[in-house]
Amino acid sequence: MSSPPAYPGIRISGCWALGAEGSSSAESLDRLLPAVGGRRSPRKRTTSQCKSEPPLLRTSKRTIYTAGRPPWYNEHGTQSKEAFAIGLGGGSASGKTTVARMIIEALDVPWVVLLSMDSFYKVLTTQQQEQAAHNNFNFDHPDAFDFDLIVSTLKKLKQGKSVKVPVYDFTTHSRKKDWKTLYGANVIIFEGIMAFADKALLELLDMKIFVDTDSDIRLVRRLRRDISERGRDIEGVIKQYNKFVKPAFDQYIQPTMRVADIVVPWGSGNTVAIDLIVQHMHSQLEERKLRWDMAALASAHQCHPLPQTLSVLKSTPQVRGMHTIIRDKETSRDEFIFYSKRLMRLLIEHALSFLPFQDCVVQTPQGQDYAGKCYAGKQITGVSILRAGETMEPALRAVCKDVRIGTILIQTNQLTGEPELHYLRLPKDISDDHVILTDCTVSTGAAAMMAVRVLLDHDVPEDKIFLLSLLMAEMGVHSVAYAFPRVRIITTAVDKRVNDLFRIIPGIGNFGDRYFGTDAAPDGSDEEEVASAS
Repeated sequence: MSSPPAYPGIRISGCWALGAEGSSSAESLDRLLPAVGGRRSPRKRTTSQCKSEPPLLRTSKRTIYTAGRPPWYNEHGTQSKEAFAIGLGGGSASGKTTVARMIIEALDVPWVVLLSMDSFYKVLTTQQQEQAAHNNFNFDHPDAFDFDLIVSTLKKLKQGKSVKVPVYDFTTHSRKKDWKTLYGANVIIFEGIMAFADKALLELLDMKIFVDTDSDIRLVRRLRRDISERGRDIEGVIKQYNKFVKPAFDQYIQPTMRVADIVVPWGSGNTVAIDLIVQHMHSQLEERKLRWDMAALASAHQCHPLPQTLSVLKSTPQVRGMHTIIRDKETSRDEFIFYSKRLMRLLIEHALSFLPFQDCVVQTPQGQDYAGKCYAGKQITGVSILRAGETMEPALRAVCKDVRIGTILIQTNQLTGEPELHYLRLPKDISDDHVILTDCTVSTGAAAMMAVRVLLDHDVPEDKIFLLSLLMAEMGVHSVAYAFPRVRIITTAVDKRVNDLFRIIPGIGNFGDRYFGTDAAPDGSDEEEVASAS
């Protein structure tokens, strides 16, 4: 196995690579992030996370996503195996993040979460804030970290759930008001000086690696980092090092080396040790088989009756006539759009009848009481699965006043067939709303299942989710209904079959390409099977 390239001092950047250590330079950042308008200028990074940088790593070999979520669930909508969690411990500025980056690049898995202990410093009191401003507060003591929050966060990430992680500002020694939402991944790497200092935390780590670096090197790196990135002066850094950092290493950090599974001397320079770590992780990931099993999904619900949670728009001559037009391959794009919009409007009007209503009395202009009905929920939010699902937004806005809109982008990994979440934007406090989830065609149900899981992770009750689609295959209906039996599924038609490539038969064609006028796939496949694996 060839050794991965070493990048001494490079910081792993990205909105989901939380916190970091080691030196940083404009040149090293250029290696990780795409160039924008020429060479990047150096900048100061003072928080444990960033907002402006893209949620991915661009290495010399490939792109690694540090945002999004893998398909950790099976055909039943549940997680078959937990993610593989690695703990990286070692002294301050020992090169833990650089080692983590080398492991990530050599692993060759698409979804990785790098979680830094720096995000979990406790909130300081006013007195402690004053001490910190004069370099008199001990940030290198176990009591400085919120281990309860670390443990609960890592537990949820291993289970594939979403978590909110604090954003820590090293300049003001305080948590910012913002929180970052993270999702689980194939591999979770947790790094920090006290990574092995808590028993409950140790039990969550599948592999424990201690990065052992010479104290002089660590001091030089810490000086460079704290002065250039955290706005400290050299006298304050040295004072803090002698008073807190070095004693803490001797008393709390170095003794944890004995609980490590692997000790990596010389940090990122020890490529042999990193190769061995990667080989072991490959074998562990193979055993866990974190893969999307499309065949299992296809065969899981054969010959079952359609679920009671399914509601199909009544097939009136009008509805069947519109289906005839949009299914016809000779239909022009203008007519396809016109009649698709009509069907969408009818579908959404039908879906609204399943919302909760309560009795209410109003007074008519003639001064008479009228016993009517009014919506019994708080608010309605529409969430579209891009790109085809967004075509239903105008119809939803037309019939739902003040509806809030969110979007989810799910695409298929062409090598593995796995649905992968690439973008997510949801309104705040969505957990209180009834959510109308829209996708124009649903074949396997893969994208729909992932989208429902995203909503559940944002605390939307399952019985408040309505999945709307113009056309569904029986396979997709069964998959979603079996995994999430309280989700209401609403469509204008259900086709019985999918072909060997999981495309709806007779189907409607590639809805997105026909609607937007883009070039269709060579085989005329459905939008969701090619672009979003639904």
